[in-house]
Amino acid sequence: MSKRTYGNEFGFQTRAVHTGNDVDSETGAIKRPITMANSYELPYDPSDLNWSSAGKNLYTRNGGSNQQYLQEKLASLEGGEDCIVLASGVAALSGLFFALLESGDHVIFSSVTYIAVYRLLNELLKNKFHVETTIVDTSDLDAVRAAVRPNTKLIHIETPGNPTLTISDIRAIAEIAHQNGALLSVDNTFASPYNQRPIELGADFTVESLTKYINGHGDAMGGAIIGKKEYLDVIRAQSQINLGGTISPFNAWLIMRGSVTLPLRMRQHNDNALKVARYLQTVKGVSFVAYPGLESHKGHAVAAAQMNNGFGGVLSFGLKADHDTHNRFVSHLRVITSAVSLGHDESLIVFLGENDERQYLYPEEFHNGFFRFSVGIEDIEDIIEDLRQAFDKEGLL
Repeated sequence: MSKRTYGNEFGFQTRAVHTGNDVDSETGAIKRPITMANSYELPYDPSDLNWSSAGKNLYTRNGGSNQQYLQEKLASLEGGEDCIVLASGVAALSGLFFALLESGDHVIFSSVTYIAVYRLLNELLKNKFHVETTIVDTSDLDAVRAAVRPNTKLIHIETPGNPTLTISDIRAIAEIAHQNGALLSVDNTFASPYNQRPIELGADFTVESLTKYINGHGDAMGGAIIGKKEYLDVIRAQSQINLGGTISPFNAWLIMRGSVTLPLRMRQHNDNALKVARYLQTVKGVSFVAYPGLESHKGHAVAAAQMNNGFGGVLSFGLKADHDTHNRFVSHLRVITSAVSLGHDESLIVFLGENDERQYLYPEEFHNGFFRFSVGIEDIEDIIEDLRQAFDKEGLL
């Protein structure tokens, strides 16, 4: 049996190691090689080929070998029928929206989402292509129901939400969508498929920024859409082949390599983040901590029900301090790096100031500026000591 056919009869860790990989038939290597070619040999008579087909290796924009191996693995890990891997998480989001939506369609989307979703749905698709959009606090099911219109085509949620860690009930929102003839897509980046699998909870699509936890090493970019083949065939034709958002073979190979240790890394991310969140609650200079693993978090019960293995590695917190103190605090850190992105092996922190254009959508405690902290897999004692000494230098302990 080819290892590429490993299905759900095997555990998550086993599939993370084996699915999509096999012995290379030419060299006997036990890892798939990087196939950097942008073209593949054509059949004897290529005249009847569909040059926009994704079914065969023709040209890497149509799909290459490394991309296909990674797609097989992610479909298995997410519990989906099919997968498309694209150049970035934003390519996956825009590819999904571009292929599914037409002028006059209506979309409901979470008030707390990645900035590109806000741009795509609140500005670009709305203004350029007349797609109607409604921003909703999707942690409020009554608000979601009230926002549905006869022309609602898609509900898009992000849970946990970036950057406030807002939790939305996937199963309940899937029921609302399907009762009204709409589809549900879920950005699962903050959770990863190790912690949460939206398709198993009723979602039609899962979107992942592979750049984050699935790659896990901060050295590659990619995005994925997982769902039913009937929809993904359309998205692949329109958004991969005709828009050209194709992932490079090298990035696909790097992410394939990184994904093998996803379960191991996520256990450490989960454990470290919960310990950091509990520590931050004890610091007198901390104004709030947002992490769904804390019992005090508004969405804790829902998160506990739909996040099977843990609550992820990202949290947000604020200081009882002015703008400059936030920046000085970061300058004192030695283990934790000031940088964007998340899901890397190393801890990353970013200060989000008071002038974010979406502040009006955030809970009040976020309005004075806050940190988004992606807790890495370093020794927890070193992470907490790094925070402690920075708090001490600013008199916040």
